[in-house]
Amino acid sequence: MKTIAITKDMQDALTPDSVLQDLLDGNQRFVNNNLEGADNAALVNQTTGGQFPKAVVLSCIDSRVPVETVLDQAIGDIFVARVAGNFENVDILGSLEYSCNVAGSKLILVLGHESCGAVKAACDGVELGNITDMLSKIMPAVEKSAIEVEGEANSSNKAFVAKTVENNVRLTIDRIRERSQILQEMEDNGEIKIVGGVYSLSTGKVNML
Repeated sequence: MKTIAITKDMQDALTPDSVLQDLLDGNQRFVNNNLEGADNAALVNQTTGGQFPKAVVLSCIDSRVPVETVLDQAIGDIFVARVAGNFENVDILGSLEYSCNVAGSKLILVLGHESCGAVKAACDGVELGNITDMLSKIMPAVEKSAIEVEGEANSSNKAFVAKTVENNVRLTIDRIRERSQILQEMEDNGEIKIVGGVYSLSTGKVNML
């Protein structure tokens, strides 16, 4: 059971690779239905005065992907930024920069997921209120998949949707590096890593890209 929150000294001792392995180990515990558990009261008490998370996860809002749970992380362990379709925008980029450059996180994990509703909607060209502009952020992945996957370029094609989920994660990572000099320099210096994965709704496993 986790009873001690991450301190500054503990965070400083971490590396991007060790943090990634920690998250994958946590996901394996989730898959095995063997979660570590936590003394939440103790962690709340220890983190009242500050926080030193090891990673930041950019994920979808999907209710079937509760990020801390599927990675078996507790209070104070990770930042989580959530938006339908797990893409970046200026607010997300600012949040990622804060997480890493100010608060000391060692890893950015862009986490897509199987059968993403936002990706499916983008594949189908859905237009509805503010959703239209939101889905435009995913369209580059849709266009890339249309070249790579045979068959219909819409949500009825499961292979097309799956490829678009992957391409959306990869293109989001590319744009994070392009649009944030701070994060690009931190990665170049080995201070952080920016990685991507896709969560399987059917197995609970995070598959790294």
